[in-house]
Amino acid sequence: MIKIHREGHTILFILLISLFFINVLVHWLTDLVWIRNVSIILSLVVYILVLQFFRNPQRDIVIDESKIIAPADGKVVIIQEVDEPEYFKEKRLQISIFMSPLNVHVNRYPVSGNIEYARHHKGQYLVAWHPKSSTLNERTSVVINSPEWGPVLYRQIAGYVARRIVMYAKEGTRARQGAESGFIKFGSRLDIFLPLGTQPAVRVGDKTTGGITIIAEKPSSPEPKN
Repeated sequence: MIKIHREGHTILFILLISLFFINVLVHWLTDLVWIRNVSIILSLVVYILVLQFFRNPQRDIVIDESKIIAPADGKVVIIQEVDEPEYFKEKRLQISIFMSPLNVHVNRYPVSGNIEYARHHKGQYLVAWHPKSSTLNERTSVVINSPEWGPVLYRQIAGYVARRIVMYAKEGTRARQGAESGFIKFGSRLDIFLPLGTQPAVRVGDKTTGGITIIAEKPSSPEPKN
């Protein structure tokens, strides 16, 4: 049985009522059976597509504080060193995951620790893969102070289709690796900013599973010389 995320309950209910009345109207306006049938089929397709978007599959998450886990389902689109201007104001390793409308859109904490910073910024709705979407689009920024990694920033970014970001993080509370941190409705991107020297465990183009896929590790220590 498909588990539906709570963020979809109201939308799915409103959509169901709307589609019902649309089909009642079509039934009243025409006697043509094929038009009625097409309306019903299209309504079912639309409802199933929206239903699958809000699915929330059970994940068996293994907490490992020495690793950074993927905060979302999607595809890795960026791995590079960048200047992070909002919080760190210095170079960090950025790993970005793009979520298509077909992905599960539950977001998860990549590490455990105290939430020291949580902001929601209004902005534009450029396509999520646009280079400037990270700083110009509507977005949230959350910094988790991990005992293992130090401060780690992850950013939810709205895209051209996604117009609704939900952030659960609150300053002064504690994040648990793999727990739900938010939801982005109808596709977008998530950026993570890590300390320089972090070793990526994924490559551009790799698919990720939120709460499961390891995306970064600490560099291994060199073998001692005899």
